[in-house]
Amino acid sequence: MRRETEEAIESALEALGRGEVVGIPTETVYGVAVDPFVPGATDRLFSAKRRPDSAALPVLVAEAEQAGRLGLVEERAAALVERFWPGPLTIVLRRRAGLSLRLGGDETTIGLRCPDQPVARSLLARSGPLAVTSANLHGEPPLRTAASLREVLGAALSVVVDAGPCEGLPSTVVSLIGESPTILRQGGIDLEEILAAIG
Repeated sequence: MRRETEEAIESALEALGRGEVVGIPTETVYGVAVDPFVPGATDRLFSAKRRPDSAALPVLVAEAEQAGRLGLVEERAAALVERFWPGPLTIVLRRRAGLSLRLGGDETTIGLRCPDQPVARSLLARSGPLAVTSANLHGEPPLRTAASLREVLGAALSVVVDAGPCEGLPSTVVSLIGESPTILRQGGIDLEEILAAIG
């Protein structure tokens, strides 16, 4: 990893610890991130994005073990994790009892994803789980370069970790809350693939 990237990760970790908003790469698009365990941090993220808090924030993790500390990873979820993580699949699960995070939306569920992007995973391995949503103003197209991120949201961001252009399709969001998997947002993985992985 380049020295500049390492330095940006260090700066991002310090900013996240203060509850500030940072820009990070993923394999799909750039994201804006906060540490959801720092009081007030997710409020700053909702404000930066002009996003209503009825729209829940997903949480990115470095690996499946982090996910298991936040959500109830039952058999179907474990099969999807095995098949598609790291990768562009966000899985909505029941939250673990006692997990008090202000992520917006339904307080009993949590959307989890492990990104297939080495810079993001290096950051997540050190920061722990982060609330991350696409880097754009709510309802606008996602931003795919660090330069466009700085131009649109720069005033709200403490740090931008630049890892070059992010060119992937958005992640598929699948809910496992009901009896059958439900696609909440179609991305690079379709329902047939999900059902095949669950078996």
